[in-house]
Amino acid sequence: MHIIADTELILTPEKKIYHLNLSKEEIADDIILVGDPERVVLISSKFDAIEYKISNREFVTHTGTLNGKRISAISTGIGPDNIDIVINELDALVNIDFETRTINKTKKKLNLIRLGTSGALQKNIAIDTFIASSYGLGFDGLAHFYQNKELLEQKMGNAYTIHANWPVNLATPYFIKASECLLAKFPELAHGITATAPGFYGPQGRALRLTPTIGDLHEKMETFRYKEKKICNFEMETSALYYLGQTLGHNTLTICAIIGNRFTKKYSKNYKKTVEEMIDLVLERLTNN
Repeated sequence: MHIIADTELILTPEKKIYHLNLSKEEIADDIILVGDPERVVLISSKFDAIEYKISNREFVTHTGTLNGKRISAISTGIGPDNIDIVINELDALVNIDFETRTINKTKKKLNLIRLGTSGALQKNIAIDTFIASSYGLGFDGLAHFYQNKELLEQKMGNAYTIHANWPVNLATPYFIKASECLLAKFPELAHGITATAPGFYGPQGRALRLTPTIGDLHEKMETFRYKEKKICNFEMETSALYYLGQTLGHNTLTICAIIGNRFTKKYSKNYKKTVEEMIDLVLERLTNN
């Protein structure tokens, strides 16, 4: 029996998982992930009842019920490094025994839906619409820090690396598919590849006082095609969520509100309204039995 060391599974004195500051009963099986803690408050304001409100650093969790369905909303903060913390700790809550520090024989599966904002990478994608991420494209390199590679779309990754003439000193891009069972809940939404960057400025081709390494990053993404699939939008969490969540046995999906278009240079005039409409849609689908 493998016992997980104190330095690997870090718990608080109250036996809560360290960063999220959560105990096992404080999360639901259906979890909405958002970057901004204020969006957790917006989501839970729509619940019929709230059972728990827990916060630690940028990680805010509200768990409650809506139409008889138990749901958690959790803020992750920004970036794939934070996703690494959140998904590993959520999995630990449901699949590791904190008393014996051993992995449960029977594994539990969570439904993890990320709601985010993003910029479109195709000229014909309208502002204030939604994209369901059928694939995540990772520029973050996080998947390469783990041994499991079975779920990565290797041919797709090779095709993009060649198409983009990808620099050898950057992490190799990787692709991973969304969970079909969650994607099927939103058949009316546009589906596409969502690219994940490890930063907001240079890694997304923005230049303030520093010049990005890849000058034609957006053009290379806009023109990439793989079996009719194309890259639709750019954000900072999806590939890490898909890789970690699904490798650990959970279901994952990202839905993004398009609040800017990197080619037309248009930006949403009321993105908060768009985000709230996205939240309403997802809550309706999660609670529609």
